Amino acid sequence: MASQSTGIQQLLKAEKTAAEKVAEARKRKNRRLKQAKEEAQAEIDAYKAQREKQYKRYEQSVLGSRGDMESKIDQNTKQKIQEISMGVAKNKDRAIKEFLDLVLSIQPQVHKNLVPKV
Repeated sequence: MASQSTGIQQLLKAEKTAAEKVAEARKRKNRRLKQAKEEAQAEIDAYKAQREKQYKRYEQSVLGSRGDMESKIDQNTKQKIQEISMGVAKNKDRAIKEFLDLVLSIQPQVHKNLVPKV
């Protein structure tokens, strides 16, 4: 009976050792998975930053910097305003004269749709 008890004790000890090894293996597996996720996230972040830099360079090469675009638009607007102002100054007197001529030289006429009543 003592030998059976010793055999049972050895089996229980072996089972406990196996359970500990399995638990340790699960912990290692979980640590490896966590580490792999962190490495993958770091790699994704690095790739994302690289693509963002590449996009910014492309955007700047194609569109130029935002400040350049704003200054070009401002310069173009000022030039158009100046051209319009010059056109107004050039044609102002003639436009006022034509307007006054039209207002002051009214020719009363009967409308063409008016049918005279007999």
